[in-house]
Amino acid sequence: MGRRAHPAARAAGLVAVVLAGAWLGLLTVGAVRVPVGPVNTTMSLHPSLDGGTEIDIPPLGALHLDTHTAPFRLQVDVDQLDPERSRDLVDHPERISGLQDAITEDVGDGILTLALRSGVAVVVGATALSLVVHRRPRRAAVTGGLALALLAASGVTAWGTWNPNSVLEPRFSGLLSSAPSVVGNARSIVSDFDVYQQELARLVTNVTKLYDATSTLPAYQPDPTTIRVLHVSDIHLNPASWEIIASLVDQYEIDVIVDSGDTMDHGTTAENRFLDPIPDLGAPYVWVRGNHDSRDTQAYLSDLDGVHVLDEGGAVDVAGLRFAGMGDAQFTPDRSRPRGGEAAAERAGVQLASEIRDQRRAGTPVDVAVVHDPQAARKVDGVVPLVLSGHVHQQKTKLLKLGTRLRIEGSTGGGGLRAVEGEEPDPIEASVLYFDRDGRRLQAWDEIRLGGLGLTTAEVSRHLVEENQPGGASPSGSPSGPPSGPPSTEPSPRRSGGER
Repeated sequence: MGRRAHPAARAAGLVAVVLAGAWLGLLTVGAVRVPVGPVNTTMSLHPSLDGGTEIDIPPLGALHLDTHTAPFRLQVDVDQLDPERSRDLVDHPERISGLQDAITEDVGDGILTLALRSGVAVVVGATALSLVVHRRPRRAAVTGGLALALLAASGVTAWGTWNPNSVLEPRFSGLLSSAPSVVGNARSIVSDFDVYQQELARLVTNVTKLYDATSTLPAYQPDPTTIRVLHVSDIHLNPASWEIIASLVDQYEIDVIVDSGDTMDHGTTAENRFLDPIPDLGAPYVWVRGNHDSRDTQAYLSDLDGVHVLDEGGAVDVAGLRFAGMGDAQFTPDRSRPRGGEAAAERAGVQLASEIRDQRRAGTPVDVAVVHDPQAARKVDGVVPLVLSGHVHQQKTKLLKLGTRLRIEGSTGGGGLRAVEGEEPDPIEASVLYFDRDGRRLQAWDEIRLGGLGLTTAEVSRHLVEENQPGGASPSGSPSGPPSGPPSTEPSPRRSGGER
């Protein structure tokens, strides 16, 4: 008589058959074709550790939404625009007013159909595989039941972790990264938190408009009452950065560019001509000195048209916002960091905080502080709503203890010449920040990430400033109140660049 397998081994084998069979069933018969408004889509479930929803819109790209946390991802593939339904909308534009409700209903019906189809798929897949492996009908029936229970438990988990606001904070990839208008303007994304279904319907409607365009993707149409700030940093002599910045200024209708330093690499006089394109970028340029920028660099920039150099806590009013800044306390073009570097940065931050308090007492409160080193930025916590910095070549956002929001930019030059030093080239990063013109409050920001040297990827991630939390700290005397949102840190999902 053969030895019976250990109970743990039998259980592990059963789990393996359940998972493999359910997965094969979903792949084979789990997808459903669903008409959503004027487009035809295919919906399917796929095993995933992160969950979420991915909407593929060939050839435009994809949108990634953090809709839920569960061991499966909802995949929506936009197959084609239905010519007859699209022509009907063109001939009868008055029907667009009711399109959102129709699309919302289509999406709901599609998800229900997908749930039923997926249930059948996992039961059939797991049962069939168990029959092949174990050749016992009773065990096959148990396996099918377990697969259905697993899918149901996953569905409950997804329901419990469902985030309706995720459609307002998408990540774009492909050509869609150049058309963030697909989810609306900055004004609407902060006011419509409770309208998931309407926003999803608007998303499909706008995708329809994208498909219907015959020339290029539609230009981004920002709210005319919003101040748009382009934050760049750590260009490090990369000449391609100017063309990218000019394109972003035009595309997003930028009101002011803020550069938080390390525009140069060695700060020599010979490098100064690299700065000559700045007056032609299409927007005023606010700049602070980085640890790779010399005093000579600063003097050269001061003489360029449209450039506002900030140092020693000096302030300037540009595009409806008041900026104050401090140049980096060190000059280290050889990338060395002398002892006492952190202490020097902290002293500079303390001096800047003192100057900002003086500005407030004089009746000219500062809206945005600009430094290069995040170590200095932390010293203005509580005296200004927002502080911008760079230096570490990694995008990050954090709400400091006293209520000031710290926004660290990545390298808009992709690390410059350093791009070839690592195993992979650094991405080119920048951000568009949206401010309310009346209250001068930060509304939202888009993180823009382009593939580095030799790469062609593109991604735009939208982030919203949430409503004030009860008992939240407030920068004392700030005219616009505390930066809203819970304390959070949002590092970009890649290796740390380290200090430069």
